[in-house]
Amino acid sequence: MPLGGGNKCGRCQKTVYFAEEVLCDGRSFHKSCFLCMACGKNLDSTTVAVHTDEVYCKACYGKKYGPKGYGYGQGAGTLSMDKGESLGIKHEEPAPHRPTSNPNPSRMAQKFGGSDKCPRCGKAVYAAEKVIGAGNSWHKTGCFTCATCNKSLESTTLADKDREIYCKGCYGKHFGPKGFGYGLGAGALSNTQ
Repeated sequence: MPLGGGNKCGRCQKTVYFAEEVLCDGRSFHKSCFLCMACGKNLDSTTVAVHTDEVYCKACYGKKYGPKGYGYGQGAGTLSMDKGESLGIKHEEPAPHRPTSNPNPSRMAQKFGGSDKCPRCGKAVYAAEKVIGAGNSWHKTGCFTCATCNKSLESTTLADKDREIYCKGCYGKHFGPKGFGYGLGAGALSNTQ
């Protein structure tokens, strides 16, 4: 402690006496000097953020030094249109968008302009909804179903014939062996024509 009664304030460099002292990051401040460097709000131990020798409120610190981009909002402040110009932040204009050209798309993608076509509905099948079966790309919901009974299929319940997909039950009824001894479990004694 220097002569004259107290430490020097981290903001105004005047003597800080014990009754008005606020300690932060090993430095003393007057209560009236313990303010955000950017917006001037009063700070306390729950709202202060320190960067080198400067003190900020957490919101200004986040705008100036925090991560940038989509998804890095600060609570209610995420709806703010303030881009931090008052904090000395300069924004660059993004470069104009140039679509990429894929030099090696699949044979199916070349035919249909960038994506495979579903054999059931004829519409484009994109990666998020794609399921492969019988050598084709299908929409997972609505199209990847049995051609006979319309039951949803999975890779373990799929059987294919002539580029069409069936559940194993319908495949067995239509394309399986016929005659005495080739029944399908309990339904083997049913009368089918």
